[in-house]
Order: sequence, then structure tokens, then C-alpha cells
Amino acid sequence: MIDGINHYNLRSDIDTMESLKKFYIDVVGLTHGFRPPFESQGYWLYAGEKDVLHLSSTKEGDHKVHHVNSTFDHMAFSATDLDSFVKKLELHQIKYYFREVPEIGTRQIFFKDPVGNGVELIFI
Repeated sequence: MIDGINHYNLRSDIDTMESLKKFYIDVVGLTHGFRPPFESQGYWLYAGEKDVLHLSSTKEGDHKVHHVNSTFDHMAFSATDLDSFVKKLELHQIKYYFREVPEIGTRQIFFKDPVGNGVELIFI
């Protein structure tokens, strides 16, 4: 039985991983936290007390392509303080779009991370 989503992982070269770490901390608002001592380099980023995003270095000889067309569209985070996020995105010159879904009482912001992965913030 599935209980929910645990985390998602983005694997990249070290420079890209550092860029993603900075983006998800500075823009999205996740925090850097404990990560077990795996063989690969990486980070675990947290939303509150839960690790939700794992960043891992690619294995030797593996090359990940950025900004590709795939079936992955976005990861959504629950968030608060819509106005602060809009200001932060504009400060970082990140293109975004806003959508309101009155049927379920949400407001949403969609944008891309530095390698083209979609990010959604859901405000209730």
C-alpha cells in the first residue's frame, strides 16, 4: 500500500548540483539537512522536518541532459505567503505564471529550476 510521496531525486554533475542546491534553498525555501554518508556526493533538502528533495552526483561516465522534453512536468510544494514568493521570483528574475483554481480553493505559481524541471507552489 502506498502512503504518500517520500521524496524526489535530481541527479547531476557537481556544478549543476550546487546550482540546484542554491536555487531550492534561496528561491523555493527548502533547508539543507542531514544526509547519510552515501558513496555519491549530494544533499538532502527539507521542507520542515521532512527530506523532500535529494540531490545526487552522477555516476562516473553518466551525463544528464538539461532542459529536455520528457514526461516529468513538475513537483508541487505546499506553501504560504504568496506575495513573498512572487517578490522573490521577481528579484531573481525567474519567469513564472499564476493560476487560481476556485473549485478547490488554491492559488498556484509555476516556474522552472536552473535545469528546466518544473516547480509548483500551492497556496491554500
